[in-house]
Amino acid sequence: MPKKSHDDDVDFIRALAELLNDNDLTELQVKRDYGENDSLNVRVSRRQEVTTQVIAQAPAAAQTASAAAPAAPGAAPAAAETAEDPAHHPGAVTSPMVGTVYMQAEPGSPPFVSVGDQVAEGDTLLIVEAMKTMNHIAAPRAGTVRRILVEDGAAVEYGAPLMIVE
Repeated sequence: MPKKSHDDDVDFIRALAELLNDNDLTELQVKRDYGENDSLNVRVSRRQEVTTQVIAQAPAAAQTASAAAPAAPGAAPAAAETAEDPAHHPGAVTSPMVGTVYMQAEPGSPPFVSVGDQVAEGDTLLIVEAMKTMNHIAAPRAGTVRRILVEDGAAVEYGAPLMIVE
């Protein structure tokens, strides 16, 4: 059986890294079969620093009212809750893959779920299309859909929060 060259594998991995950068991808995984019991599994990913800057401008009347009224004792936790990252919410349903989100089975049909809907464990919440495959994303637990964090047709990354189910 001929032995594959280590240099060929290194060149292949370099080509994958270039493909990752050229197409602005964050992760790429490939399995290369050489024979029955010989294969190469490669996963190339890069960390992408995400910097979010939120600039909110309240109307002048709201700024005046907030400056005049003292803060309520319970106001600070509510503000912290809205600034909290939805990905760290205990009820967050995250994307298991990179793909495109579809909120309904086909164009024109009603969405799988809406905010306020009760869902059972295993109910389809939405679809993530990856490489022409429609992947139904199921509810990990029974509960109520509190927030939908993505729009129909939006691109999502692996681990991106899709919705909150409590």
